[in-house]
Amino acid sequence: MATVTQEKKIRISRVGKKPVTVPAGVDVTINGQHIACKGKKGSAELQVHPWVVIEQQGQDLVVNARQLTNDPKHRAMTGTMRALLNNMVIGVSQGFERKLQLVGVGYRAQAQGKVLNLSLGFSHPVTFKVPEGVAIETPTQTEVVVRGVDKQQVGEVAAKIRAYRPPEPYKGKGVRYTDETIVLKEAKKK
Repeated sequence: MATVTQEKKIRISRVGKKPVTVPAGVDVTINGQHIACKGKKGSAELQVHPWVVIEQQGQDLVVNARQLTNDPKHRAMTGTMRALLNNMVIGVSQGFERKLQLVGVGYRAQAQGKVLNLSLGFSHPVTFKVPEGVAIETPTQTEVVVRGVDKQQVGEVAAKIRAYRPPEPYKGKGVRYTDETIVLKEAKKK
């Protein structure tokens, strides 16, 4: 019996196939596995995984697997690195922001330099130290805006502030994201 060997098609992540377009005003420097971006909002750096190679072709950055194997981990890593690279380019050119809203009687927020003071119905005031690379503003007493270059850091800071008093399910009081929908439970009936 003769055996027929077929060459398997190597599939790469759909996200990993798309090139990252670098907008005008953003400088990208590729030094081996280290990538640095500089834009009007700030600068960011990324250490690329050894399984992935990033090449600059004109105004686009193309992400490829170092070895074309059919290993799912290698394929997944191309998509992950492409997403991280895209977030870095968007962050230095436009920046990221997350808005929080305080709902409740007496709930207030006030930004003072590198400290966010919160009144959330506790017997004590809550002070949150703003980490480096993130800016926090309070346009009104019940709104908090978290801005920064790093998408992951902005989301993490917003989640930490929300964790002080997450919205409760009966009246909806607490700290919530502006676009968040709280499903209220029905109270006990007599």
